[in-house]
Formats: sequence, C-alpha cells, structure tokens
Amino acid sequence: MLEYLESVQPLLNDEEYQRMESLALDFQKNLGPKLQWYLKLKSWWATNYVSDWWEEYIYLRGRGPIMVNSNYYAMDFLYVFPTHLQAARAGNSIHAIMLYRRKLDRAQIKPLMLQNTIPMCSSQYERMFNTSRIPGVESDTVQHMSDSRHIVVYHRGRYFKVWLFCDGRLLLPREIEQQIERILADTSEPQPGEKTLAALTAGDRVPWACARNAYLRHGRNKVSLDAVEKAAFFVTLDDTEQRYDPENPVESLDRYAKSLLHGKCYDRWFDKSFNLIVFKNGTMGLNAEHSWSDAPIIGHLWEHVLSMDPVKLGYTADGHCKGELHPNLPGPQRLQWSIPPECQTMIANSLSVAEALAGDVDSHIIPFNDFGKGLIKKCKTSPDAFIQLALQLAHFRDKGKFCLTYEASMTRLFREGRTETVRSCTVESCAFVRAMVNNDTREQKLNLLRQAAEKHQQMYRLAMTGKGIDRHLFCLYVVSKYLGQDSPFLQEVLSEPWKLSTSQTPLQQLELFDLVRHPEYVTSGGGFGPVADDGYGVAYVIVGENLINFHISSKHSSPETDSHRFGNHIRQAMFDMLDLFRLDTGAPK
Repeated sequence: MLEYLESVQPLLNDEEYQRMESLALDFQKNLGPKLQWYLKLKSWWATNYVSDWWEEYIYLRGRGPIMVNSNYYAMDFLYVFPTHLQAARAGNSIHAIMLYRRKLDRAQIKPLMLQNTIPMCSSQYERMFNTSRIPGVESDTVQHMSDSRHIVVYHRGRYFKVWLFCDGRLLLPREIEQQIERILADTSEPQPGEKTLAALTAGDRVPWACARNAYLRHGRNKVSLDAVEKAAFFVTLDDTEQRYDPENPVESLDRYAKSLLHGKCYDRWFDKSFNLIVFKNGTMGLNAEHSWSDAPIIGHLWEHVLSMDPVKLGYTADGHCKGELHPNLPGPQRLQWSIPPECQTMIANSLSVAEALAGDVDSHIIPFNDFGKGLIKKCKTSPDAFIQLALQLAHFRDKGKFCLTYEASMTRLFREGRTETVRSCTVESCAFVRAMVNNDTREQKLNLLRQAAEKHQQMYRLAMTGKGIDRHLFCLYVVSKYLGQDSPFLQEVLSEPWKLSTSQTPLQQLELFDLVRHPEYVTSGGGFGPVADDGYGVAYVIVGENLINFHISSKHSSPETDSHRFGNHIRQAMFDMLDLFRLDTGAPK
C-alpha cells in the first residue's frame, strides 16, 4: 500500500493525497485482508495467479475494436531493401516463418536467459501459430490448432488458401514465390462483400460475433472462414508501397507505421495471432494480436525472419528467391463466400467505426541516431532509465504537468508470467524534471538524475521479480467483483488513466545480427496505438550502440496531444540530459 501511495504522491495535491491515503488505509484494514485471503487460495491451485484473469479481463472481454487499441506492429529493416519483388519477399519470409515454426514444434528454440543463467518462461510461444481470436457476444476466446498446413493470403479483395507442403515437405522459397506470383496474376474480381469482410475484425466485437454466428457459420462461408481461422498465419499482399524515404523521412515513416497498425481497416485479419504484410515494393512488416502473448514473443520470431531473409536465404541478381520452380505444383485455392446483404450492412458499419478510429491515429517515428546506449553507458546510467527520464522531461515540457506513466516489464521469471507495470513517474523523477525546468545548477540536476535513474532501476527489478503493485491490485479487484463487494479504493486505482504508456522492445538475439560489420541491418522495432484518448503511446527499441528508434502515437482528436511536437521534446530532452555529463561527444546539439 505504501508503494501505491508513493507512486501517486507526485500527481496529487495535499487534499487529494489525504483522501487517497484514507481510502487506502480503510481498504488495508477492512476489505483488503478478505480479498487477499481468496487470492492466496487461488495462488495455491493456479499455475499463475494473474495470467488467466489478465488474458480474460484485459483482452478477451474488451468489447471495443482490437485494431489500434490492442494489436501492435513490427517493422522491416530501416535502410535495406533486399528485393523489389513483392512475391519474392513473401516467398523468403513465409519460408523463414515456417522454419521457425518447425523449430518451435521440435522444441529447438532455446529459452531466453536472464544474465545467461536464469531461463524465462516460454509458455507464450505455444499459441504463436495456427491461432485465432474468436469473437463472442460477452467474451472472445482464443482458438489454437495443434497443426496447420496452409496459410490464407489476401490480395485486392480476394482470399486465397495456399498449401505450404507438397511431396511431403515444406515448400521452398522459390516455390512459395511461384504461388504468390499466381495470386498476383489472378485478375478475378472479389465476390459481393468479400473485399471488406475483414472490417468485421476491426470494428466492435459484439456486431462481429453476431455477424459471424448468423451469416458465416454455414455452407461455403463456414469452409472459407475455417480456412482463415485455422491457417498457420495470415498474409496480406498490400497494394501500397511503404518504406523509409531519406528524401521525406518523417512522412514516409509515419505513413508506413499507420499502414502496419491499421492499413485500410479491411485488408488485415486482426483476429489472427499475426498478419504478415508484404507491400508492393517488397517492404514488409507484421501486425500482431495481443491476447495470446506480449511483444517480445513476436519480436523473437521477427528477429529470426529478418536475419534469415537477406543473408541466409538471399535473392538472385534480378531479385527472385533462389532455387527452382516446381514443375507441377497445384495452385492456390480461391476461397468462396456467399455474403447476404444484411451481413454486408454489418460489414459497412464495422468499417465506418474502424475508419474513424484509424483516421484519428497520429503516428510519428523517430530514428534517433545522434547517440545511443554506447554514450549513455559512458554516463554510467542504465539506458532504459535514461530514456524513461527523457520521456518524463519531454512530457512535462509538452503538457506542463506530470502524469501516471506505464512502462511494461516482463514477469517471465515466473511460470506463465506476462507483464507488470513500472510506474515511471516517481517523486525522484519529478524532482529531476523540476530541476531541469527551473534551470538549477548542473551539479543539482546531475545528482537528481542519478537518484531518479537508481529509483527507476530499483522499481524495474521489483516489477520483474513479482514485487510490483499493479497486477496484485488488479487481481484483488477481480476478487471483489466476484464477491460482489465494491471497493471505492480499488475502483479508483483501476480507473486512473495512463496518459503516458511506454514499452521497450528489446533485441533478444544479438548474435543473429552483426551490427558492427553490417550496421544497415537494423530493425526499426515496432509500436502500438495510444492507450488514453488524450495521452501518448511510446514504444522504443535500442539498436546497437548508436541508434534508438521511437514510435510515438496519440489521437488527432485530442487538443492536448501532438505526436510530432512530443517527438521534438523527446529529442531535446535526450540532448539536454546528455549535456549534463559533459562528455566530449562531437554529437550535434
């Protein structure tokens, strides 16, 4: 309870704090022990006392759109374009993804190790493939098949089922490219309602559940829907061109991020565990559903794909996949739909909801290459703490106030662990920010920075080792709901908005990338939509020694936020903090 009160102290005035303190003490004395007893009981029989409730209540019971609000994306290389051929890029990447699945099925993927000694729980990997979120009226479910030998490919409004095995073996990259070429060459028109069908997965969940039950569970619609939901994963051959353009860096990256996050709202099947999106010019990316796992899991797959694609699999001089065509490969199978007008109306309604949501997303990506973790470590500071403090300083300069800040930390030291919250806005971080804004002496600023960074590290360690506060409070709230006993304290805690939601996407398999000899093979990481209507979402990835990629999102409709303005504040905050250490960097100011 003390930790919670300490975390809200910088955000409340004296009167508000006293009120919160009395609510907390009342809870601690009266209802709290009873709820804790039930929770302890659950912990004796559950493998993890948090994870099943977290999946159900935070993800599966949400009735709003999962597009933008829950799904997240991963980007391609920033500066390397291995081939300009869409079919070839799809061929190599689909083959690499299936090789990863084979390794997973054979238990050949080593668990992630903390400090090379303690293995992290790998249970989240189980549902990476052959998995789909199935809509329900009250709650969704996650459907996982033990195996799937096909994918479904979407192109220009049509759905195709593509078998990935022939002659008892996995298709080779050139053979998959051959199948994709056949789809690209297919000139048939979409059937009525087919083109925008996937908008149902982008809108509200209840209409989607109703439309699915009423119109898509019978006859050939059922066969086609089964093909999609039971596919290994979903592939979109996007008819737009996206990539980082050095002539127009800001707009090109922002457009690319929005395309991966929501596309046209009907050309991604948002319920699949992940969508592979391959653009017309050969750039690619992923869009992933969130209920079955957290971002580091999909990140692990993506690192494997990016390291295999240009280097190990490679391309011919004219951009095709290496290898030979298959002489008698059966072609892709066009899925058949019979979508009645009533269902088409529901699709149109979902599409308008999704388009309003997508249009409101203000995305901004900063490849920050002025300095990276190499210089930050010379400051004897944790890179993550440094960046989190920069975000606090940037946010205060942007909005003139502090806010409740969420940083995701993984709890995979525990069986079936998912995440815990690090509340990055602390008494110490606020003191540091005020010193910067008030222009205190350099020594004072530096001293407060070190104290705030140390506090952040300590909180991160507590979160990782099961001593965080947010998941515990969440579970106590669930118990209170089960018992029908309302707690004013818990209700208040769980209704507080996270105006700044942040997440670091860690590079996990550094041995796959030789960034010293090939600095161009850098991923740009990924991002997610804004969590609060008037707040920011910030994902960042620390790549090598000299690059940090920031992915910022907010909503155009909020007068309080502007992703580009916030991005400028982040840049400035990074420089101002580095400046305190007076390193001779040669970096531009």
